[in-house]
Amino acid sequence: MSVILASRSAARRAVLTGAGVDHEAVVAGVDEEAVKTGLLAEGAGPRDIADALAELKAIRVSRKREGLVIGADQTLDLDGKLYDKAPDLYTAWARLKLLRGKTHKLHSAVVVAKDGAPIWREVVTATLTMRDFSDAFLEDYLKTEDEAALGSVGCYRLEGPGAQLFSKIEGDYFAILGLPLLGLLDLLRRHGELAA
Repeated sequence: MSVILASRSAARRAVLTGAGVDHEAVVAGVDEEAVKTGLLAEGAGPRDIADALAELKAIRVSRKREGLVIGADQTLDLDGKLYDKAPDLYTAWARLKLLRGKTHKLHSAVVVAKDGAPIWREVVTATLTMRDFSDAFLEDYLKTEDEAALGSVGCYRLEGPGAQLFSKIEGDYFAILGLPLLGLLDLLRRHGELAA
């Protein structure tokens, strides 16, 4: 059997690689914007959207490939409102100013599918509080991070300089990176993909 990650996310690949999970990354080909728009119209919240997208990615790839397929998605929730990845640095600057001094949630969903059907799922929510950093700090941060700030919904990499944005973090570190890991590792052991 094999493990397939239905994502090209560098952060998710790094989490799996760092944990010693041999895997292949495959693009799921899901129109995430269309799915989000439809789910929001139906009244779905940020947590449910992360779960639905993770499942859709896993199933889409699992219908074409054998093995265990991992689908994952992460949403940023500020006061119940969904925020997507910033398309440019100006939007990142505005997003970080909005989050400054406030507490937001990251919902990280992971779904494993086999033979076109989900067999396991987990949604983990982390709560993060940004400190009330100065405008000068924000400018320097974005100069340092540049395009890397656009790689996550919150415009930060906790494993990098983004750690300096926060005054308090509650939750699973791996979930914050975009892939809840410990339950996933247990599932992979149960399916013989990792040594027990």
